[in-house]
Amino acid sequence: MMTGIRAQSTELSPAPRKNGASGRHSYRDLLVWQRSIQLSVAIYRFTADFPNAELYGLTAQLRRAAVSVASNIAEGYGRATKGEFRQFVGIARGSILEVQTQLEIAKQLGFGKETQRRAADALAEETGKMTWALLQKL
Repeated sequence: MMTGIRAQSTELSPAPRKNGASGRHSYRDLLVWQRSIQLSVAIYRFTADFPNAELYGLTAQLRRAAVSVASNIAEGYGRATKGEFRQFVGIARGSILEVQTQLEIAKQLGFGKETQRRAADALAEETGKMTWALLQKL
């Protein structure tokens, strides 16, 4: 379905398969999706040390926004048209901007470990650039 797009963008290039298998590509092959999964994991690790009072506040908001990035890329990939895919990638991009904003709030409040925040911030920046490049290609 997205084969023509895949060849045009490194953000969509399939990652090498571990077992050397070939076959249909999936959203899991998208580098931008893989990076967004890494972002979600980094956010979960970063927010693990947040105050308990933030469990339903900034912790939950950051986690939801981060998970939304990979989820929207996957859902858009599975849609029938390139226009729908573009729409979902745009939503993912918005979620990345939410994550970046919330990371700044966490920084100013002194929440979490600084090294984990920097790692999450770097992944959010990279994922944001990748989704922007993907949007330009679609």
